[in-house]
Amino acid sequence: MLTLGFMTLLLENEHTYFTEIAKRAHKYNIECFRFIPSSMDPTTEMFEGEYFSHQQDRWVKKRFPLPDVLYDRCFYGEDFHSRQCKGIVSWLKSKDNVRFLGYGLPNKLELYEVLSNSNLSAYLPKTVKVTSPQMIHSLLQTFQRIILKPSNGSQGNGVYYIERHNKHFIVKTDKLDQQVSRVFADETLLLNWLERLLKKKEFMLQPYLSLTNEHHEPFDIRSLLQKNRNGHWITVGKGIRQGKEERIVSNLSAGATVIDYEKWIQSIPQQKRNFIKDEIKFILESLPRLLEEKFHPLFELGVDIGVAKDYSIWILDVNSKPGRKVLLTSQPDLQDYLYESPLLYAKAIMERSILDHEETVFD
Repeated sequence: MLTLGFMTLLLENEHTYFTEIAKRAHKYNIECFRFIPSSMDPTTEMFEGEYFSHQQDRWVKKRFPLPDVLYDRCFYGEDFHSRQCKGIVSWLKSKDNVRFLGYGLPNKLELYEVLSNSNLSAYLPKTVKVTSPQMIHSLLQTFQRIILKPSNGSQGNGVYYIERHNKHFIVKTDKLDQQVSRVFADETLLLNWLERLLKKKEFMLQPYLSLTNEHHEPFDIRSLLQKNRNGHWITVGKGIRQGKEERIVSNLSAGATVIDYEKWIQSIPQQKRNFIKDEIKFILESLPRLLEEKFHPLFELGVDIGVAKDYSIWILDVNSKPGRKVLLTSQPDLQDYLYESPLLYAKAIMERSILDHEETVFD
């Protein structure tokens, strides 16, 4: 029986997602496990975790060897546990005999460097690595309004909007259910605050783009791309994430709502509608090929695309560990496909591995 392992930093992370996959696994003759990378016994390379029992319809504690195929769903922070797990996962990904559904992407700055030298460069907001508070202050003289994003961030966490207004500066960031705003009376106070902020993590800077609707609500198009069992990339679906009025980000974790993509696109004037659809199609068809030419093989991508008031199109984020809430909300008929696609691709990986082994033996 094929074994599929979900790797996560806490066993209960993405509980519903893993459980729905595991409930469907038996019809594909697959057994599912979930575990934390740091639970590995280095002497035996055995893991402490849980397997899904179909008889009991629940997760049960178990000690087990490394599963045949691994699904990396680890979201790292700056803490010791994250660094420890990240090291173990990197080690596993370096081993030729370990199989992953997908190998992930580097941080946003490395990703930007690759895409900025491709035929998708025109769709990228200008992005630079932040090297000092003085650099941010200098660029504020040019752009007036900027966005700071963590190079390794996710879910819109730690994103700051900074605006220069005469001699004072306005800083805003979105929390779970509110926006926090602060005014610095002069550049010295701003620079002192930036100094403390930059000690916590690495940031990148972009000019602020007004990607809002007529109600001043930020919105973007989330597309989910995945490989099918034949290894071909397909666009599984699209949805609109619409943030709260005057907010910075449109992430669901910051209180955004989901809108049906087809209803939204039909509200656009015909000529502009065709332009947007063609541009998005070009981006989604180009991205996977470009990324797999430069990085390790992938299984899925979440692509966030912004549409400005002048209908210019912008690639806002590319994520190799996307969520599914947007599609489950806007297209609930995709539910079975979303939960079964990792199983189908895991089987395909294993079948290709066996075939490659047989060809090597008979060479």
